Amino acid sequence: MKPITKTDFNFTGQTSAYFGKVRDMYGIGDDLMVAVVSDRISAFDVVMSRGIPFKGQVLNGVASEFLNAVTDIVPTWNIATPDPNVTIGYRCEPIRLEMVIRGYLTGHAWREYSKGKRMLCGAAMPDGMKEHDKFPAPIITPATKAEEGHDEDISPIDIVSREIVTPVIYSELERITRALFQRGTEMAAGRGLILVDTKYEFGMRNGELMLIDEIHTPDSSRYFYAEGYADRQAADEPQKQLSKEFVREWLMTHGFMGLEAQTPPPLDDDFVNLVTSRYVELYEKVTGMDFIPERADDPIARIEKSVEEWLAKK
Repeated sequence: MKPITKTDFNFTGQTSAYFGKVRDMYGIGDDLMVAVVSDRISAFDVVMSRGIPFKGQVLNGVASEFLNAVTDIVPTWNIATPDPNVTIGYRCEPIRLEMVIRGYLTGHAWREYSKGKRMLCGAAMPDGMKEHDKFPAPIITPATKAEEGHDEDISPIDIVSREIVTPVIYSELERITRALFQRGTEMAAGRGLILVDTKYEFGMRNGELMLIDEIHTPDSSRYFYAEGYADRQAADEPQKQLSKEFVREWLMTHGFMGLEAQTPPPLDDDFVNLVTSRYVELYEKVTGMDFIPERADDPIARIEKSVEEWLAKK
């Protein structure tokens, strides 16, 4: 299937359009948003030149599964998934933060730790840890949500001093983030996985905090296989993981880290096929369901039809 890398819809009642790294967001009237999840892939906050077949369907399917599983913790923006690549939900005023939570010393946290840093976004990282070790308790390391370019690490003190949110709202964001991570951890454990780290995004609607965007997907989260984790750590062996980290690692081996003036290397066919298979593997592992791809010859026409039919019935 040809990957969905660009959309340009004009849905009935459309009032706005925003094109993100992966999701294209279309405002409908005053209170609805249509999220079209493309097959674009980004790493180091840079969108690659090629899309990944079926990636959008995987992300949308996993996100829908988890959004429906946390409504007892926090209201979510999600209303319906009328198409494999589409979520329709409430329009919210986004909070320009990513609430990143880490249970293990992996990825960005490890890269900072290996430079000698022991504080990340105001959170302490104990001495004597090695890559992929579990933290004594999960740490929250927020990042500013950039309109363009790189997100930046930020401490809770700076979040409040810059008036991104009030102290009361930030405290609630932390509470909800920990509760969501606990729920995700329990669900992953039931599938033989470890939820290593993830991020959550929030917005406000009618004065109420709401969970927005995707959760617990391979784009927003990192998973280890639980079986053999301890043995691999003891032997200083790499962890077997399901995440987008292998994409970053592939790019780094090709000399790209998203630095200024760097151009990402082209993704070859073998690597694109590998990424698709990894995303499908994660979908099936975390949901416990077979991935059944929708192979429409014209996915753009299919999406438009699905959304218009849903809007006509609402």
